[in-house]
Amino acid sequence: MEENGRKKIILTGDRPTGRLHVGHYAGSVKRRVELQESGEFEDIFIMIADAQALTDNADNPEKVRQNIIEVALDYLSCGLDPSKSTLFIQSQIPELTELTFYYMNLVTVSRLQRNPTVKNEIKMRNFETSIPVGFFVYPISQAADITAFKATTVPVGEDQLPMIEQTREIVRSFNHIYGEALVEPDVLLPDNKACMRLPGIDGKAKMSKSLNNCIYLSDTEEDVRKKVMSMFTDPNHLKVEDPGEVEGNPVFIYLEAFCRDDHFQRFWPEYENLDQLKAHYTRGGLGDVKVKKFLNQVLQDELAPIRARRKEYEKNIPEVYRILQEGSQKARKVAARTLADVKAAMKIDYFEDEELIQSQAQRFQA
Repeated sequence: MEENGRKKIILTGDRPTGRLHVGHYAGSVKRRVELQESGEFEDIFIMIADAQALTDNADNPEKVRQNIIEVALDYLSCGLDPSKSTLFIQSQIPELTELTFYYMNLVTVSRLQRNPTVKNEIKMRNFETSIPVGFFVYPISQAADITAFKATTVPVGEDQLPMIEQTREIVRSFNHIYGEALVEPDVLLPDNKACMRLPGIDGKAKMSKSLNNCIYLSDTEEDVRKKVMSMFTDPNHLKVEDPGEVEGNPVFIYLEAFCRDDHFQRFWPEYENLDQLKAHYTRGGLGDVKVKKFLNQVLQDELAPIRARRKEYEKNIPEVYRILQEGSQKARKVAARTLADVKAAMKIDYFEDEELIQSQAQRFQA
């Protein structure tokens, strides 16, 4: 649980702007559960980033408020265990805001403008002419989140790499100016490339709540089936006998992310593995409906236990809030220690610095 004499710590999380979908699950949540069970990490902090969600939902706080519990239920139903991972709410840790304020002095406006993730997010939200300041500086806020817990590892998708690089730059700048107080984090990418970013069921590049092209973890069995059967495939695969394209085909991307060889043994023994299925589809003679029916079986197999656990947690919502409150209290204690280190390094810990007080007393008595 230590690397180079340093504790291994994870910080990751999600914005509570809606229920989590299978893209979140494949790209991050499933991996978090695996990391939680690996025993490799001293601490795992899972943040519900409500303060960050408010940077582009300031006029709709109720949306964020209502989705706190949705995200928490999704976390717990996927297997994140509050006895092994600390689940907390970002806004309940005021130390994060103070760290963000200090880090702002280490980043230029032009550097933020060059951040590819920020540029893409601004374009996606049509903020080009009027960018909320809070949204513009969220890479700095994210740096505060990561460094507050001295995270050594941040599991992210490929699209978030520029954000983590921004954090690393802030850490290097701070440590260079004020002394070694912060930890520079490493990135942990999904090991399955298909999991890095699942497309929407409509074939759009990104699964997005706003585009209504998601399969949610909390969807009913029938909802999942309907969405899978309506999925975009190869537009040129018009007849069963036509050769099909698997590259960029959402149905096959989902199969790459979720199916295992044992799924073929149980649901489609005609094939041994995904490669055989792809080969048949590519040469022609295999219809989309059959492939979609198989994908539905695969997804139902993955989601059924998640759905069942969610129903159990839904029976005791006050307990879920208690878990979040206890996690937030623990997280705040850790962030407070880091903030104290930061303020000491910056020489703004006036009342804790007895040496300063005594030296000033002597100076004015001389």
